[in-house]
Amino acid sequence: MTVVIAGAGIGGLTLALMLHARGIKAQVVEQAPEVRAVGVGINTLPHSIAELAELNLLDRLDQIGLRTRELRYLTRTGQEVWREARGLHAGHDHPQFSIHRGRLQKLLYDAVIERLGPGSVATGLRLAGFVQDEAGVSVHVTDARDGTSSRLFRGEVLICSDGIHSVGRRSFYPDEGPPSWEGVVMWRGAVDWPIWEDGETMAIAGGLAGKFVLYPIAPPSDGQQLMNWVVNVRVADGAVSPPPPDSWSRKAALYKVLPYAKRFHIPGMDIEALVRASDAIFEYPMADRDPLPRWTFGRVTLLGDAAHPMYPVGSNGAAQAILDARCLADLLARAEHPREALYSYEQERLPKTAEVVRLNRIGGPERVIDEVEKRSPEGFDDVNDVLSAAERKAIVKGYAKKAGFSTAKT
Repeated sequence: MTVVIAGAGIGGLTLALMLHARGIKAQVVEQAPEVRAVGVGINTLPHSIAELAELNLLDRLDQIGLRTRELRYLTRTGQEVWREARGLHAGHDHPQFSIHRGRLQKLLYDAVIERLGPGSVATGLRLAGFVQDEAGVSVHVTDARDGTSSRLFRGEVLICSDGIHSVGRRSFYPDEGPPSWEGVVMWRGAVDWPIWEDGETMAIAGGLAGKFVLYPIAPPSDGQQLMNWVVNVRVADGAVSPPPPDSWSRKAALYKVLPYAKRFHIPGMDIEALVRASDAIFEYPMADRDPLPRWTFGRVTLLGDAAHPMYPVGSNGAAQAILDARCLADLLARAEHPREALYSYEQERLPKTAEVVRLNRIGGPERVIDEVEKRSPEGFDDVNDVLSAAERKAIVKGYAKKAGFSTAKT
């Protein structure tokens, strides 16, 4: 069997590695001219790290990422609402990693080239279309620069892992329209910074009016480490205003971001200085899409953001793409027919990811801050008088259970 994968993101590359480990040939096509370490930080949860560990990538992850120890939820003014251990410290069998998104993608790409060979990822090629027949799929790609040349790849199945603007998804749902946007813009940056707290802690501050996210994404070096930060605030009415471009390469000016960043306080961190010190600030909308009724059409299916783009709350985007890859690789390896595997994959993963999309739209685990600020916008003397420990636990741990990364301790 040969599986053609459109998109060399985290989900597509992980799928290629998992298929190779099961003796299935994979061919990846990617529209970018090269796979580079672009972007800023993400978190990868223990249930997805378990899958990367099975691919013998844990040592490489330790070289470029950071094992997260603790997560804190704070109000906009820095009052603590909730804190919890993460990863190994919370009783999981595998760590949670805070990591530079581009470095994780490059790690996966290097592993694919090393294990599958230099021709296994063809770059600079945009998916243009595909034709199915009884024996397989003919995948048509064009030169991503100008479309003047084209190539044809042949496989038993095609996996469209080509992001929120997926060509495959659009071919099946041509009238779907643009991603859903409610007016929230995210500004992100990363800068080498003196170690904050224990160097392994992440914090999310703010409620309904906006949030500031802070966490390190690289091992310490000479008293500093790469610190990732995010500001997200509602700046428009998404019902009447189109979203800004959602490109990792779209840069924003400091003057646009700083007034919003200065609204937040995190104990021990000079947020204004952190933002000012960042060489590049990236802007893009916080967008998702409605869950689909189906992903699979014959020998073609969707994976990752092509299937279920979700708001980046709860540290779940990359994790769910990795879980997609594991499920699909297992099913392709043991199914009598590839169409059976693709159908079973959809039945397994679609309802689970649809629930995560829904939960993220109402705030995910971060909703615990929203509820506290809603009830006591001026702050509190004791958070338990505002929202009980049981209520806060139900929000945070309930999300973990539905997203698939709860432990016996919770």
